[in-house]
Amino acid sequence: MKILLIGATGTIGKAVADKLAAEHQIIRAGYSDGDVRVDLGNSDNIRSMFKTTGKVDAIISTAGLASFAPLQQLQDSDYQLALNNKLMGQINLIRIGSEYVSDGGSVTLTSGVLSKEPIPGSASIAMANGALESFVLAAALEETRINLNVVAPAFVKETMEMMGMDSSTGISAADTASAYAEALNSHHGETLDVRDHI
Repeated sequence: MKILLIGATGTIGKAVADKLAAEHQIIRAGYSDGDVRVDLGNSDNIRSMFKTTGKVDAIISTAGLASFAPLQQLQDSDYQLALNNKLMGQINLIRIGSEYVSDGGSVTLTSGVLSKEPIPGSASIAMANGALESFVLAAALEETRINLNVVAPAFVKETMEMMGMDSSTGISAADTASAYAEALNSHHGETLDVRDHI
């Protein structure tokens, strides 16, 4: 399959690329590097990316920005970042990108366990994650030509280590990638909790 992988240079994105590259053609997309560049917060930029890539068999997004901060410190700009980038940026991969996906193909987006298991400081991220999962659940009722899914990663060991956190409860990026591989070939309108797919 020809797969467009957005966020391909991030921790999860690299692991997904590593897992899929042996059997599939991967087009790596990133904000500042990759085979193609994309700014998820800019719908015109997303359109340009698809004009460059042309038809693909699947789209996987492991990208999306949102701020992590205490509730009382979150500014309008923090909420707008989560809404414009993590939420609408990924929704636009379906809205704009679906016509570039082959029949029977798929679009897989990324939310996170914070939508259902929030922690202090996660309000704007949880908001975007929950909305994304609800959108895909509803959109899948009407989009029957291709499969639409969301992967909800738990805390990734490598990221926790980079942040100086105890990573003993985390899940490796390689194990996280397994849920994205599964979403390619099955499921529709579902949120795949990574912990259930390793």
